[in-house]
Amino acid sequence: MYEGDSFFTLSPLGQAGLLVLSVLLAIFTIIIARKAMRGWSAPLLAIMVFYGFVWLSPQLYYQFYRVIIDGLPQQWVVGQPPSVELIFDILSFQGPSNLSFHGQAILGWCLIILSLVRLRR
Repeated sequence: MYEGDSFFTLSPLGQAGLLVLSVLLAIFTIIIARKAMRGWSAPLLAIMVFYGFVWLSPQLYYQFYRVIIDGLPQQWVVGQPPSVELIFDILSFQGPSNLSFHGQAILGWCLIILSLVRLRR
C-alpha cells in the first residue's frame, strides 16, 4: 500500500526524525485542542484545529526537510487553506494512500474523539 511513499526514500535517520517530528506535532496539536475545548464537547472545534494542522504543518515539515536534504531553499510552502472537501477526504481515508494522509486522518479522528470525551479535573 505504501510502496511508493516518499518516506521510504529517506535515510533511516531521516525516517526516525520524521517520525519524532510527527509524534511531537501530534502531541502539540492535541494539547492545543484540549486547551481550546476546556472540557467541553466540541467536535466542530476539533475539526477546526485539525484544519489548521493540515493547512500550516507543511511549513514545519519543510523546515525539517531543509535540515536533512542539502540545497532546499528557504521558502514559504503553506499555500491556500485546504478545501472542506479535502478535510473530509482525509478524515474518511479517501485522500491519497500515503502515510502522510493516513497519519493526518488518525490525528483528526483522535481530536474528534477527544472532543467527545469530557475529562474530569
